[in-house]
Amino acid sequence: MPINDCPFSCFDNVTYRPVLGLRIINPHSSKGYKTFGIVDTGADECAIPAAVAPLLGHDLQKGDIKSINTGNGTTLAYTHTTKFEIYHPISGKLLYTIDDTPIDFMPNLSIVLLGVNSFLSRFILTIDYPAKSFSIKYS
Repeated sequence: MPINDCPFSCFDNVTYRPVLGLRIINPHSSKGYKTFGIVDTGADECAIPAAVAPLLGHDLQKGDIKSINTGNGTTLAYTHTTKFEIYHPISGKLLYTIDDTPIDFMPNLSIVLLGVNSFLSRFILTIDYPAKSFSIKYS
């Protein structure tokens, strides 16, 4: 089921962004974490704050380590396999499940970023910045 003309969310009273409700699940422990993620067309991969890893039962530093270039410089990321459940931002209804996806857990990150390779590449995304709305459907 697609999300059509969904309004952007604003968490800082300044910047409006396309945001999706989601639950991140460790497929090995079945532990989950409900949160929101920013649809980020400028991020190559999805990124999750490192503080979420232990909540899911991941040992952060046992993930595959890689160096990531960000807008704030170079940092380390720890990749772990997760499952995403995507919820409609307004109705809260479960729309999509994305199984066994390698995701980067990053120190000094405060919000989930839904990037291109492991997330957005599966969807058709339309963003209407003047109207501050977006539409997304599974491809």
